[in-house]
Amino acid sequence: MTNRRARIYDVSALLTAILVVVLDQWTKALVVEHLGPPEFGPQIQLIGQYLILYYIRNNGAAFSLFANSIVLVVLIVAAIAVISYLYLRMLNSGPLAMKLIFGMIIGGAVGNLIDRARHGGNVVDFISFRIPQIGFYFAIFNIADAAISVGIFLLFVSILFGGMRRSRPTSKAPDTQKAPADGQGSSLENQQRSTPFS
Repeated sequence: MTNRRARIYDVSALLTAILVVVLDQWTKALVVEHLGPPEFGPQIQLIGQYLILYYIRNNGAAFSLFANSIVLVVLIVAAIAVISYLYLRMLNSGPLAMKLIFGMIIGGAVGNLIDRARHGGNVVDFISFRIPQIGFYFAIFNIADAAISVGIFLLFVSILFGGMRRSRPTSKAPDTQKAPADGQGSSLENQQRSTPFS
């Protein structure tokens, strides 16, 4: 890979992260303005009673996990360290798809980090997926959560299938039988010709 193409890939990852942050913050600003106050504002049905816009705030991680827990701080620090290490290893190298995946994850993390700085440690969530008929209510999330989750899933799939391709044994061509040396072949023919029959 040329240095120019590698730089283009890194810029694409940066633009992906910026796009996720902008989209995340824009949708959250609309939700805060039109669906407040949290947990008491109006609900907007996008797909019947299955996909609803409902404004809440949480102080946990993605999908309200580890709220008010020291585990959350440890997980965030560990995740940032791992993602930074993986990206630095492929800086100026690596495929475009992997760069875009890292852009999604980093953009989602930055989007929620901005929320915590603006809202006293809380994050704006507003996408509610549910199936009331079977009592299924998925944790309310936002665009940043979705970008992080999809990015991690794609990263896992890429690493898994990449490792499977590398570990797949290569088929070896069968060994061909070596032909006798020219000297040996000619001497054998001479012996056959010189054998007396009378």
